[in-house]
Amino acid sequence: MSSQSPIKTVIVSGSSSNPSRTLLLARRILEAVASHVDIERHVVDIAEVGSDLGRALSRKELSEPAERALRLVESAQLLIAATPVYRGSYSGHFKHLFDLLDQDALVDVPVILAATGGGDRHCLVIEHSLRPLFAFLQAFVVPVGVYASPTDFRDGVLHSELVLSRVNAAARQAARLVRPRPVALDAAPVRLARV
Repeated sequence: MSSQSPIKTVIVSGSSSNPSRTLLLARRILEAVASHVDIERHVVDIAEVGSDLGRALSRKELSEPAERALRLVESAQLLIAATPVYRGSYSGHFKHLFDLLDQDALVDVPVILAATGGGDRHCLVIEHSLRPLFAFLQAFVVPVGVYASPTDFRDGVLHSELVLSRVNAAARQAARLVRPRPVALDAAPVRLARV
């Protein structure tokens, strides 16, 4: 552990269920990160703020709890973005949260991607849906994504050795990338042209 200030680490869990395998997976990743670097822990749970997010068509329409959730994500030094698979992609409320963020808020922020689904056939959601979203937001996505299906859990605990090895690999990769966020960026983020 370093003598620097703890790294502000934020989970965004895209599941509207409670309890949630998605949140269990994200918390397991958080614990793995904590074994490598001193962290300050925060959770933005769609099960708690999703209905507020869903009522807002723009940022100015957000309730105070939903606005606080967005500010928390925007201030993250490390993000763990986890979603259940809904109809082949991320959940709608999960995407809506990121649609409402300031477009430049996650530039250069390390992100661990995770997803849960009904079976192994959904495992590529990380590569086909999540990774392009965070590439657009110019975040530093760690190479290893973490996917888990119901058979990877037993009695509310992640038990799959294969998934746990990916959790640990992603945590190691993220720990190498974290650093305090600068007060002002040295250079403006790249603006992507609309096609």
